[in-house]
Order: sequence, then C-alpha cells, then structure tokens
Amino acid sequence: MVDSKIIEAFHLMWGNFPEPATLVHKSKEVIATNAACKVVGLIKGMNCATHGAPEAHKGCLANKALRSQEAAYKKAKYGEREIISYWLPVDDYPELFIHFGVGATINYSTMPEKVSCTK
Repeated sequence: MVDSKIIEAFHLMWGNFPEPATLVHKSKEVIATNAACKVVGLIKGMNCATHGAPEAHKGCLANKALRSQEAAYKKAKYGEREIISYWLPVDDYPELFIHFGVGATINYSTMPEKVSCTK
C-alpha cells in the first residue's frame, strides 16, 4: 500500500501537466495517473509495461533510475516524432518513480515559439 500523501502530492504536482505522467511502483504497477493519461489509455492499477506495443518498452530505464535513485531519461521515436522519456525516483520512497514523456501527446515542433499556458 502506498502512502496516500504521496498519491496526493503526485496529483498536486502532475495533475495539470499537459502530457501523460504516472506514479509507478517498482513492480510496474501504475499507482496514480494524471488527467492527460486518459488520452493514451493509461489507467491506475495496470502494469505499465503492458501498455502499447512491446517494442515501446525496449530501453526502459525504470530499473536504472530505481537502482541509482537518480533521474534517467532518453530520446526515442514515438510514431513520427521524437519524445524524451523520463523516470524520476521519489525521494524517501525507493520503490516508486514518476514516468512521463515530453512530446508524447504534443507535437512541439509544430507549435509557435510563444505559447500561453493560461486557461
């Protein structure tokens, strides 16, 4: 069982992030998701390694990030665009990490240079 304060903190920090972000246990069980996960079908309770095509998980750096307790990231192709995927360990919770990718749902190469993030 994951401490509810960690789940609450995840939602406070990542809830409005415009790209899918997940809080994941070392077993690869998704503990929490942000709103953007709905677009790609990531849901709480699923095994993150079973989401999408198996080749999308080649080069997963979750275990490296958990082992070192340091952030890990890599560039990868996602369809026609390049994304940067991150695995961030959670301080004081060595079995948890946050996983997200920049460019997964937003094509930043087609955006104007200045974009307002206000509603």
